Amino acid sequence: MKAASKFLSAASAVTLSAALVVPGALAVQFVATSAAEAAVVSRVEVSGNQRIDAETIRNYITIKPGKAFSSSDIDSAVKALFGTGLFSDVQINQVGSTLVVKVAEYQVVNQVLFQNNKKLKDNALAMAVQLKPRGTFSQATLDADVESVKAAYRRIGRDDVTVTTQVMQLGDNRVNVVFNITEGDRTQIAAINFVGNSAYSSRRLSDVINTKRSTWLSFVLRDDVYDDDKLRADQELLRRFYYNHGYADFQVVSAVGELDSATNKYTVTITVQEGDRYTFGDVSVESTIPEVDGKSLESVIETRKGDVYNAKNVEDSIIALTEKVAGSGYAFAQVTPRGDRNFENHTISVVYTIDQGTKAYIERIEIRGNDRTRDYVIRREFDVSEGDAFNQVLIQRAKKRLEDLNYFDKVDISTVPGSQPDQVVLVVDVVEKSTGEFSVGAGYSTGGDTSGPSVEGSITERNFLGRGQFIKVSAGGGKNSRDYSISFTEPYFLGRRIAAGFDVFKQTRNYDHYDSDTIGATVRFGLPITNNITTQLAYNISQEKYKLDDGCVTGGVYDPLKCNVSDAILDGIEQSPWIKSSVSLGLVYNTIDDMKNPHEGIYANTTVEVAGLGGDAKFVKITGRGSIYQTLSEQYDLVGLISGGAGHVEGYGGGDLRVFDHFQSSDRMIRGFAYGGIGPVDDDHAGDHLGGTTYFNASAEAQFPLPVIPESFGLRGAVFADAATLYGSKVANDLVDQSSVGMKLRASVGLGLMWASPFGPIRIDYAIPVKKEASDDVQEFNFGISTRF
Repeated sequence: MKAASKFLSAASAVTLSAALVVPGALAVQFVATSAAEAAVVSRVEVSGNQRIDAETIRNYITIKPGKAFSSSDIDSAVKALFGTGLFSDVQINQVGSTLVVKVAEYQVVNQVLFQNNKKLKDNALAMAVQLKPRGTFSQATLDADVESVKAAYRRIGRDDVTVTTQVMQLGDNRVNVVFNITEGDRTQIAAINFVGNSAYSSRRLSDVINTKRSTWLSFVLRDDVYDDDKLRADQELLRRFYYNHGYADFQVVSAVGELDSATNKYTVTITVQEGDRYTFGDVSVESTIPEVDGKSLESVIETRKGDVYNAKNVEDSIIALTEKVAGSGYAFAQVTPRGDRNFENHTISVVYTIDQGTKAYIERIEIRGNDRTRDYVIRREFDVSEGDAFNQVLIQRAKKRLEDLNYFDKVDISTVPGSQPDQVVLVVDVVEKSTGEFSVGAGYSTGGDTSGPSVEGSITERNFLGRGQFIKVSAGGGKNSRDYSISFTEPYFLGRRIAAGFDVFKQTRNYDHYDSDTIGATVRFGLPITNNITTQLAYNISQEKYKLDDGCVTGGVYDPLKCNVSDAILDGIEQSPWIKSSVSLGLVYNTIDDMKNPHEGIYANTTVEVAGLGGDAKFVKITGRGSIYQTLSEQYDLVGLISGGAGHVEGYGGGDLRVFDHFQSSDRMIRGFAYGGIGPVDDDHAGDHLGGTTYFNASAEAQFPLPVIPESFGLRGAVFADAATLYGSKVANDLVDQSSVGMKLRASVGLGLMWASPFGPIRIDYAIPVKKEASDDVQEFNFGISTRF
């Protein structure tokens, strides 16, 4: 309720300010009747009006002929007329038995025109200014609009902009307003300097903030725009970063941007005071509520003695305790952490105190600024509604959820007093952003028969029709492949936090001696179990068709003299078309701190797929993969990654598996080998790898920034070691070389180069096999657009 009190105080301050401002605005001349006297007039005369009808003006005031009035009525009449926003001046005089209302109308804006603007379109500038066609004109509004136009240009890095105005009189009290704009050159950020940092390198801190130094990629990324608001937000990002890594005394001493007018470039200097690094000391829970045992709640908290101090863990513990106690019937309970620093041992002991709290209820929730997004899309992110107990923790959680939607540039939640002392009104202010995206990308993949260049185009809308739904249509392919897909997701199916959706896809592949054509659909349901764990249930159905190349066929029959195709693959081709109908259940655990540039956390997933609900395929497939990221050196931004995976597929129902249902090796399993380049091979002379029924793989990797290269380029290097095995076969025994079926380990070591490009994460790996089999296909270079999780 402390937060609510602050907002009430703020509201009082605003009211006080308004009381001081309004009398000045209403400093008009009129002859007032004494408050102690009453007067009566026989008529109300209106003068000075040009466009507005006199009767309309009379209707705005409460003074009527034949009825007594006082000076307070005149004051109310003046306020009412000013409140319409139609008049620049109002004078009310009593002349005998006549009340004379003299007004001066604001001019009316006919058109608002922008000239010489190229970097910002007319519609963008029109949204930035207050003057609108058919609206009223005032010089004060025009002056404010000039500053708004300049601010809009500063946000795109055009600090050099100059704006002049012209007001063209048209007659009939109408004007055209013209903004003449000289856009100027684009300002850049020459350098970002950190002063006072020793625990973390300047390069590492540059990754934390959103302000970026200008590079040759800035014309695409547009992330080098200097903005005071962005720099203030960067200070908060730095504080959170240090607080979450043990530096509880961290301070930003100053953050300034200086513009060199000669070069039109900024130099940003951020001075910090890191302080000492702390670990958690004793951690306990106390309760002033007799029925709540604090000791029994200690298992809920996420802070542990001996761990590095982390402010986020404290926040998460507050949320967990609040929800636990609220679930026991104490909706107004407040959890307050108290930290006790030991400066000698550099520890912070934390006591979480649970109090009953002041009772307050939510009278209503007001949502403002959502011109496109439906109200219910915002309301459903709240775990509280009208009539519920006011709970600041749940409100902050809703704020984070709204920010995570990526529908809004800004989300603010405040409170104002309700109609009763124990009631508050939640005010949700949002600033919407563009949620649609049209993208065209190009890439190059290595490995397999379908390697080579590829292109993809897609249209994505994250907030379809303002309903919060996701839709994506994409098409792409290369020389030997084609992909088409449509995806749709409703994040709140049946009003519950269940993501329901479907995917429809079509894939074609051209291999060396045969082609494949797959068309299918997936219906899926996703459910969050906790903040870090989600599960997904899906039904998948597809039809696969395989066809030999015409050059491999004589008289409609495979001709081994023309092509050398594995018997196992021929067997799979002969069985097509093949219907696969399956259900799958997946579980994902994710604590990664930054999905684009991970430094800490775990990402793990496991999936069970059962095929055989109709169709031709009958198998059970189990896969799992886990990745652990850990910062090895904060000073040098060195990050370690350990990952591993496993999978097994088993047929049932008495039949053999098709070769196409086997696992195939790829660079995600082991680098240094071609796609499908390890595992069991055929029993004839084709030399085709058939994949396997079981695999295990592991990888260890160290990632680091590249020396000399600016961090804003997004380039990082890596050294790695991989190991994997792919074995087992469930195709007919006479179609596979039994000597290749056993478990045999492969290993490789190599170097990697990662680039967080505007087109997606690009990675190049060079790996050398250090343990391999004679039948393996080696491929030392690998290039692709992907993220390794």
